[in-house]
Amino acid sequence: MDSKLLEMLVCPITKGRLEYDKEAQELISYQARLAFPVRDGFPVLLEGEARELSPNEERPR
Repeated sequence: MDSKLLEMLVCPITKGRLEYDKEAQELISYQARLAFPVRDGFPVLLEGEARELSPNEERPR
C-alpha cells in the first residue's frame, strides 16, 4: 500500500489513524477495534466489511 495514501486515510468510524498490516492485507483501527480489508490494493473502508478485532489483538509496541 502506498505510504502517502495511508497517511491520508482515516477510520470511517472514529476518524482516527489506521495502521496497515501487510501480511493480513488489512487496515486496522485500534480505536474502533476493527480491521478493514484491502482487496487488490484497494482499501474497503465500509463498516459492514470490517471484522472485529479479537480481545488478544493489541496495538504492536
